[in-house]
Formats: sequence, structure tokens, C-alpha cells
Amino acid sequence: MNTLVVATGNAGKLKEIRNLLEGEAILQSFSDYPLIPEIVEDSETFEANAIKKAVTMSRATGMISLGDDSGLQVDALGGAPGVYSARFAGENATDQDNNTKLLGLLESVPQEKRTARFRCVMAIATPDGTVQTAEGECEGFILTEPRGTGGFGYDPLFYHPESEATFGQLELHQKNLISHRGRALQAAAPLINAIYS
Repeated sequence: MNTLVVATGNAGKLKEIRNLLEGEAILQSFSDYPLIPEIVEDSETFEANAIKKAVTMSRATGMISLGDDSGLQVDALGGAPGVYSARFAGENATDQDNNTKLLGLLESVPQEKRTARFRCVMAIATPDGTVQTAEGECEGFILTEPRGTGGFGYDPLFYHPESEATFGQLELHQKNLISHRGRALQAAAPLINAIYS
């Protein structure tokens, strides 16, 4: 079976990617390469951050690597938190901190104007320097209070109308069918398969 190095230290992301690629590849991550320092996500776009992670990891390991950058874009906040989703409330913010800040900023915004989307860009890098990207989005609304305890990040606040549930209420396999990360990986799968073939 092929080995793919995922350039993430985020356990939630790795769990989702592992579920999506089950039986397709052996996944490794930062935990398998403890001497590689965490990659700083300092770019202004999801694409640039994903590419930086994939290329850095591929160069360091000599393996085919997958970099993922994703986040929440809220229309009433001009697309924020965007690339700052994980550190919206500060560098060492917890999911709870970020959710609390988001709810505070949207406190006076009516439900019909709380439209938002999760967006994900995945980059696949090979040791020879080739990079390809794929992306996925999922549209929804931000609720006024969390529902469900599943997932991570903003999942309990993100309501997906077609599912009639938040991402925090969906089982992982259900979420992966419709999520931004699931859609990005569906688009990336043919690119990954072509590299290994």
C-alpha cells in the first residue's frame, strides 16, 4: 500500500483524512517525524498555506505529501475568520475561545444573514517539486448556540441545511460525504492516484 505524509499536527483533520482514505493509503504525519518543526501558516490564502505545508513536508521526508489548509468564511464578517480560523481569538486559542469570539461578533446579526461556508484547499507535493491543488466548499449558516459535540473547531455552530444538522451533530462518515475537506479530497484523489500509478 502507498504511503502519504499528511502535513498536519491537527488530530481532528488527520482523523477525517484517515477516514476518507481508509484502505487507500498508509498515512503518516508530524508525529511520525518528530524532528521536523511545525510549519508556520503565515500566508494570506488557503492555497498558499496548503502548498507551503505540502512542499516543506515532502522536501523534509522525501515522500509524497499532502498539505491541507481550511477554515470558516462568514459573509457578515467579510469572509473572516478565513485563514485565521484556528487562531481567531489569539495564537493559543481553544475551539471554545474561537467559537465564543465568533458568537460575540455575530450577536446582532439576524439568522438569515449569518451565511457562511467552510473552505478547504489541499496541495499534493512530490519530492521532485511538482505541486497540484484541489479544493472543496460547503455552504451553511452560523447558529446562535452550539449543537452537538462531534467534530472540532466551529463544527457545533455550523448548520448544514441539507443535512438539517450542524457538523457537530453528524457522524464522521456523514460529515465526510458533504464537508469541504471531503469534497477537496474527492477532487484530490485522482491526482494522488495518478502520482502513484
